[in-house]
Amino acid sequence: MKTLMLNRTKKFALDCWFACSKLPNSREYNAFVSQLIRSSSSVGANYRAAQRAKSSKDFINKLKIVEEEVDESKYFLELLSEIEKINKNENSQLEVLIKEADELTAIVVSSLKTARKNNPKN
Repeated sequence: MKTLMLNRTKKFALDCWFACSKLPNSREYNAFVSQLIRSSSSVGANYRAAQRAKSSKDFINKLKIVEEEVDESKYFLELLSEIEKINKNENSQLEVLIKEADELTAIVVSSLKTARKNNPKN
């Protein structure tokens, strides 16, 4: 599972990057694109850091950051998707990424519950 999530979070960042590379280049788009690229790459980076946590408390704190970053990524994916629909540009890749963000969130939340259950003092 650990290797699967490491690969999946990296793929999420790359897929977000590729989706962003296909969006128009304007001041307005670039503001959201930059935020999405930052938050989506932070998902994988922080998940990777969680695997090297020094304690269960450190692991839980790092996973909470992953949860926040994937939620932020979803927010910018939703904004960009709505903008694309308004501009009559159906971008199904954004919808696929929103679904992946939901799935990653569910996995991380489940991992947090398990970690807290196994370490009740955290």
